[in-house]
Amino acid sequence: MDIGKRYTPNEIETKWYKFWIDNELFKAKGEGNGKFSMVIPPPNITGKIHMGHALNISLQDIITRFNRMQGKDTLWLPGEDHAGIATQHVVEKFLMKSEGKRKEDYGREEFIARVWKWANEYRDHIKKQIMAIGASVDWSRERFTLDEGLNKAVRKVFVELYNEGLIYKGKYIVNWCPSCGTVLSDEEVEHKDEQGAFYHIKYPIKGEDNYIIIATTRPETMLGDTAIAVHPSDERYKDYVGKVAILPLVGREIPIIADKYVDPSFGTGALKVTPAHDPNDYLMGQRHNLETVQIMDEFAKINENGGKYAGLDRKEARKAIVEDLEKEGYLIKIEEMTHSVGHCYRCDTVVEPFLLDQWFVKMKPLAEKAIEAVEKADIKFYPGRWKKVYLNWMNEIRDWCISRQLWWVIESLYGIVMIVDILMFLKKIYIHVRNVVLPISDRTKMY
Repeated sequence: MDIGKRYTPNEIETKWYKFWIDNELFKAKGEGNGKFSMVIPPPNITGKIHMGHALNISLQDIITRFNRMQGKDTLWLPGEDHAGIATQHVVEKFLMKSEGKRKEDYGREEFIARVWKWANEYRDHIKKQIMAIGASVDWSRERFTLDEGLNKAVRKVFVELYNEGLIYKGKYIVNWCPSCGTVLSDEEVEHKDEQGAFYHIKYPIKGEDNYIIIATTRPETMLGDTAIAVHPSDERYKDYVGKVAILPLVGREIPIIADKYVDPSFGTGALKVTPAHDPNDYLMGQRHNLETVQIMDEFAKINENGGKYAGLDRKEARKAIVEDLEKEGYLIKIEEMTHSVGHCYRCDTVVEPFLLDQWFVKMKPLAEKAIEAVEKADIKFYPGRWKKVYLNWMNEIRDWCISRQLWWVIESLYGIVMIVDILMFLKKIYIHVRNVVLPISDRTKMY
């Protein structure tokens, strides 16, 4: 042995990794002293993997090799995630920077071709990086989340869950990103504290020389107001309930209603109700059979229901409406304040509550089982204080919107355009259930 020869990592590690793969040392054989399987959390194809991935993969590799050394039949499944919203945003950002064009400038077919080119390039990057780490994954079963085999399984599960009533299509307020042009789940909305203002506005009472004052942080949405709500026990407004107010600048007659949702201590205690642009207002509108007036389009611009403000984006509309309110004597005061504002987790655009027909997962029956497992201590949290945080979240959870309005999609299921992120969500459920209840010999058939 030449002890003077320098160690060259690239040469030595490449040689032995190839030896491992060629000799199928990482393949599950369907035999052994027990079984162990794990799916690598598929890295997004938005770019190359980073130090966090390397650490995570190394820890998984330790666990995998430990089980393999114990003689267990071991499967560590590799793959990559198409990452619908994230990839579309990153590719469009790259094209804007390199060629000065948005996706609309290319057209859908050409843009999707560009995304596939990106996907194939970064899938290859990711695979080579994982190999360089020395991860003992079974590359013979490598999968991409848009692989046809996986999507067939997902479509099957989608239909089953739909038939069970756990997936449904309905009209509801969703988180809409005007920049990405798609719906976001609650988990994809990042809330940030921002400097804002309370705009105190007079709403005249019909037939009286009197008015009721509301305070709002979003005066532009008043164009879609269809009621004013107060708390039933609020003595200040007891005599107002049942009367009719006149919507400033618009002239629409709107009822004054009583609803327990209203917090008497917040603002003026009187709440403008805009069912098409606020999730809580929407529910209130359902309870009181209120009219729904949508006043924005998918680009967050005022639509034809906004009268003279039509065509203005929401910021321009706010400025114009506040100026007109002041000019016509409806604006009482502007009170500076800090409040939490939802932003798109990808492009940082302020999210707009938007009324749309979408696909949803019914969360209550799923949450009940998860809550029960924690309350029975089948699942424990460390530190223990997170148990309360978890239970609060699960008890307040809303039905999960799984639709996405993306070009980076798959067409399937009786001609319906099924959004890729729906398929991803269901695929993960499907794989998890299969991994839990089936032996490796059956489990690997789906791969």
